[in-house]
Amino acid sequence: MIRQRRHPAATQATRRVEAFTDGVFAIAATLLVLDLTTHSLGRVDSDARMWVALGAMTELFGTFVLSFVLLCLLWMVHVQQFERIARVDAVMVWLNSVRLLFIVLVPFATGLTTEYSEYLAGRLAMPTVFFLAILCSWLQWRWAMRRRDVMLPELTAAGATASGRGALSALLIAAAVVLLSPAVGSIAFALFFLDTPLTRLLAAKRA
Repeated sequence: MIRQRRHPAATQATRRVEAFTDGVFAIAATLLVLDLTTHSLGRVDSDARMWVALGAMTELFGTFVLSFVLLCLLWMVHVQQFERIARVDAVMVWLNSVRLLFIVLVPFATGLTTEYSEYLAGRLAMPTVFFLAILCSWLQWRWAMRRRDVMLPELTAAGATASGRGALSALLIAAAVVLLSPAVGSIAFALFFLDTPLTRLLAAKRA
């Protein structure tokens, strides 16, 4: 069901922000595949060599899938936020634009992680970009909650608090991933499986 917003004039502005954001996410997700399409398999003159060449791309495929999944999760957060946001202002638009800045850097950061994972900067590239994008999402939601009467007129105080816990959980995990990635690399992203338990823990502490 499409939610009916209370401010018809603002609804158009909000939809334009949504549409632009959707487009940027789609382009970033598409650009991720360039590392796969531009990768050279080398000399292939038999089925055996072909399988060996494809096997050598295992890390490349893995990093691609990881970045694609994380991008999808960030896009889902965007969808959930803007299903509730009835109105945007200049601050919200700029926060969203900064978030998109980091979203379009995801393919570049993914390439660095794949090519230079033996170096500290290479291992930090992906985690840092995703952390900054998640930070911007969290700041967007904090700003919307600060002006809840205008931006989130249909969201109750309890609902806003619950959503805020989820956003904080993702931010804390993203920070932990940045700290652990120099030691364990992309495996640190497995921490996001702890998102639900951490959100429940935060809820219990505030109860």
